[in-house]
Parts: sequence; C-alpha cells; structure tokens
Amino acid sequence: MSEPATGHVRLVAWVHGRVQGVGFRWWTRSRALELGLVGYAANKSDGRVHVVAEGPEQACLELLGKLRGDGTPGTVELVVDSWEAARGGLTGFVER
Repeated sequence: MSEPATGHVRLVAWVHGRVQGVGFRWWTRSRALELGLVGYAANKSDGRVHVVAEGPEQACLELLGKLRGDGTPGTVELVVDSWEAARGGLTGFVER
C-alpha cells in the first residue's frame, strides 16, 4: 500500500536565472520542509535548478509562489512548472 495520499500532487519546476552558487537549493529545501513537502532540488549543467516536490496541492502551490517571489537567493528569471499525480517513494527534501 505505497500509493501517495489522496489529494497529493507532484510539482516539477525548472528555475532559470542566476540560481547556482547562491544558496538557492538550500533555500528551496528549507521552504519545502516548512511546507511539509518531500522531493529534491538539483543543479543542472545548463545553469537551471530542477525542483521536484510532492505533497498537498496547496503546499506545492505555495512553494511555486515562493520560487517565483522576490525573496529567493540569486536572480530568478523564469520558473517553468508542470504538474503530475504524486508518485510517492520520496523521503525528506534533499539537495542534489
């Protein structure tokens, strides 16, 4: 019975801008944990940060708002998001 809880979703976000080497992944992890989400934030070779978060839809929407907000480290130019059904299998929120 490892199915995700009802009402849980998966947010996949690609964050563009100056978001590497500025504490962005750590900041994202802290916000996600405050919201009770699981997942990860990973640097990509092209300079983007890939964020995957699972949990209640409202909490994922709040995280997306924070990613797009003014309080992030570095400079966020664009956040491209997509939504999926939660898959489960994630524990905690980690920096990759």
